[in-house]
Amino acid sequence: MTEVRDHGGNLDAAIARLGGAPADWLDLSTGINPEPYPVPPISGDAWAVLPRKSDLARLRDAAASAYATSLRVIPMNGAQGVIQLVPWLAKPGRATVLAPTYNEHAAALRACGWQVEEVASVNALRGSDLAVVVNPNNPDGRRTAPEALLDLASDVGLLIVDESFADPEPHLSIGSIDCPVNCVVLRSFGKFYGLAGLRLGFALASGAVADRLRDLAGPWPVSGPAIEIACAALADTGWQARTVERLTQDAARLDSFASRANWTLVGGTPLFRTYEVPDAHKVQETLAMHRVWSRIFPYSDRWLRLGLPPQTRWQQLDEAIGAA
Repeated sequence: MTEVRDHGGNLDAAIARLGGAPADWLDLSTGINPEPYPVPPISGDAWAVLPRKSDLARLRDAAASAYATSLRVIPMNGAQGVIQLVPWLAKPGRATVLAPTYNEHAAALRACGWQVEEVASVNALRGSDLAVVVNPNNPDGRRTAPEALLDLASDVGLLIVDESFADPEPHLSIGSIDCPVNCVVLRSFGKFYGLAGLRLGFALASGAVADRLRDLAGPWPVSGPAIEIACAALADTGWQARTVERLTQDAARLDSFASRANWTLVGGTPLFRTYEVPDAHKVQETLAMHRVWSRIFPYSDRWLRLGLPPQTRWQQLDEAIGAA
C-alpha cells in the first residue's frame, strides 16, 4: 500500500472544497518567504543551452561562500531532490528519524526498503545505520546544537542533517564546521529566497558520499535559469541581512496576533510559527472561511502552523485570527 504523504501547499484542495479564486486566498500552509528575491534578467543562453560545467562550478562556489562551508556542494532539484537520493547512499538497514518532523524523510527511506523508526530524542538515534535530524525542525522549531550533532555522528552509520530553514540562523549549521565524512547536510534555496518554484537545493558532503551523490544527481541536476538566479541571490549579502531582519520582525508580529487569540506558541523559525490551539481542525476551517489556508498535522489535533503573509495581506490574517 502506498504511503500517504501529508503536505502543506495543498491550496487547490481548499479551493475545490470552499471556493474562491486563488488570488482571494492567503496560503500560509508552507514556510516560504512571501517576499521573494527579485529575479534578475535571464540570459538567452540560460534557456537555450545545457548548463556548462563552468556554470555549475560558479553555482557551487556561490553556495559554498553563502553557506560558509568547505564541504563539497552538490546542486540538486530542491532539498527534496536530496531526500529522494539519501536512501541510495547505503544498503537498506535501520534508519531513525528525530520526530515529529517533515514526513518525506521517513517516507523516502521506507519506499526504498529501509526499516524506519521515528524517535523523540537525539540519544535514541544512536546505533542506527542512518539517522535524520531536521535543524531547525519543522514544525516545532526544535534546535539541536551543532556540537551534539557532531557527537552523534560518531555513533551512526550516516547522519543526514536537513538545514532547509537554517538561513536566518547560520550558527546552527554543521556545514560551516569540520564535518566527518559520514555527514550529509541539506540546504534549501527556495524557502529563504522565496523562489520554491525554481526547485533548487544543495547537498553538502565529502569523500565517497559526495561522489555518490554527484553520480546519482546526474550531469544536469538544475536548470540554467536556476543557476543564474541563485548565483545573484547567494552573493547578495545586503538582501539577505535585510530579509532576516524583516522575517524576524514579522514572526514576532504573527506571535502577537496569536497571543491575542490565546494560542500558545509551540515553536518555529523566522519563516513559520506553530501554535497549540483548542481544536486545530476547527481553527483551520474558521481561517479558511476568511480565505486563509493553514497547516495542520495528522499526529496532533491541537497543532496549527502558519507561514508569514506578504506585507499587503496582514489585515486579512488579523481578521481571520480574530474570528477564530
